[in-house]
Amino acid sequence: MERSSRDSRPATSDESATDEAGAHDRAPDLQTYAVLLRTLNSEFNRHAHAFAQRHDLHATDVHALAAILDSTALEGRPMTPSRLAERLNLTSGAVTACLDRLERAGHISRTRDSADRRVVHLVYNPGARALARQYFSPLARSTEATMRQFTPAQLATVADFLHTLNQELTAEASPGRTGR
Repeated sequence: MERSSRDSRPATSDESATDEAGAHDRAPDLQTYAVLLRTLNSEFNRHAHAFAQRHDLHATDVHALAAILDSTALEGRPMTPSRLAERLNLTSGAVTACLDRLERAGHISRTRDSADRRVVHLVYNPGARALARQYFSPLARSTEATMRQFTPAQLATVADFLHTLNQELTAEASPGRTGR
């Protein structure tokens, strides 16, 4: 299904001066992307903070849970405390406190690597994962409904854009990289 004719993105100053059809023919500018990405981030954060409050967690705990959940998909390996500290830009002490809270609440388990017992893997417990899946199911439904408004080719382009942007943002934040 093609994207519907309604377009809820903010109009740039150039677009507001053009007719409706002409505004859809141009690619959004950097400011438009910035506004849209901040808005999306704010919405996700709003839901994450509500989940944290409902389950007596810190906002950092929810970010840690997301990083633990996504580690295998993004990196092809389980999350470790040191990589979590790097991902969340936290000290080892802050990560330890976060992991202690998550473990006490039953959200995660720490397991030793079978090949190297010094390595600790962080596991998102199945019950906690089900709890999060239930809580965030409205976001999943909204995402699925939105995806149905785009063709597979359009969705591939969006996924490529987000993947490339995430890589660039990660590289930008890496130690030793200087500003451009």
